[in-house]
Amino acid sequence: MGDGRELTTTCVIAGAGPAGLMLGYLLARAGVPVTVVEKHGDFLRDFRGDTIHPSTLEVMEELGLIDRFLALPHTRAPKLTAQMGGQTITMADFSRLPVKHRFIAFMPQWDFLNFLAAEAARYPHFRLIMNAKVTGLIEAPQGLGGLVVETQEGPLAIRSRLVVGADGRNSIVREKAGLSVESFGSPSEVVWMKLSKQAGDPNEVMGHAGPRQGFVLIDRGDYWQCGYVVRGTTFAEIKAKGIKAFRQMVADVSPLPSSRVEEVVTFDDTSLLTVRIDRLQSGGGRG
Repeated sequence: MGDGRELTTTCVIAGAGPAGLMLGYLLARAGVPVTVVEKHGDFLRDFRGDTIHPSTLEVMEELGLIDRFLALPHTRAPKLTAQMGGQTITMADFSRLPVKHRFIAFMPQWDFLNFLAAEAARYPHFRLIMNAKVTGLIEAPQGLGGLVVETQEGPLAIRSRLVVGADGRNSIVREKAGLSVESFGSPSEVVWMKLSKQAGDPNEVMGHAGPRQGFVLIDRGDYWQCGYVVRGTTFAEIKAKGIKAFRQMVADVSPLPSSRVEEVVTFDDTSLLTVRIDRLQSGGGRG
């Protein structure tokens, strides 16, 4: 990098999401120097994997983190239900699982990530750099030798024996490395929104009005996190029809009073989640 800033570590991880931070925590706990870089300045983003499943809770138990983790505000769903033909059907019952914590914990992802970052910071080999956007890769004789990131203090070269791209489906690391993905099937879209919780609402931690309707209702304590599953069209086509038409589509499948949907004033009050299955293609990369 010339006269730019540099640091050296054993492993550098791009992306401080659940995968990146958990890997950083495990490496630091094992005594491996690791640096995690995150392009955002915080973790405050809505509707990003807010469910902690029993398998994850089991991992937290094995790591000795479960007591501190479950001390954070959360709600629990020991089973998942759906409304079908006017009847409430149990879709999943976790009471038979061979684990200690037989429920899904609902917790904003920023609380989960802040928890992991704080636990990892207990180890001297862990470093987390926020506001650090990956701009390039460092070449080495044996392959990749690190990352170049743009920070608030300027460019920073992070030289490392191992580079991990955990920066999501639009991975900059993957793009810079010349890797490509193969997608399977058509992606599905879920439009998330918040609706207020009021007296007389369904007494469910998590419910699903479907499967044909495709509406998800998650109890967040003082509000409902609602997901409208887009079927037979696209969210772009729905937006083209206007917010009034979208509110009517939601009201037609929501178990909440139709007037509640008026709380969605504009499409800015929604968040689109696109679900797809990808596979990293072999070959074509930098090794």
